Amino acid sequence: MTKAKISYSEAVAEIESILQKIEEAKLDVDELAEKVKRVTDLLKICRDKLHNTETQIGEILDQE
Repeated sequence: MTKAKISYSEAVAEIESILQKIEEAKLDVDELAEKVKRVTDLLKICRDKLHNTETQIGEILDQE
């Protein structure tokens, strides 16, 4: 999935899934590094989406 096509909910669900696998020690070392990078990317997507939503809400409230 690309950054533009994944929703906030999908990103959070994927993060939770990866964290569960890490906690259950179901990943080998090679997968672990890859999954940590993926979680980092997903967290950035979530932060960006939250920031954009906050900005949009602020603009709407300023119009009132």
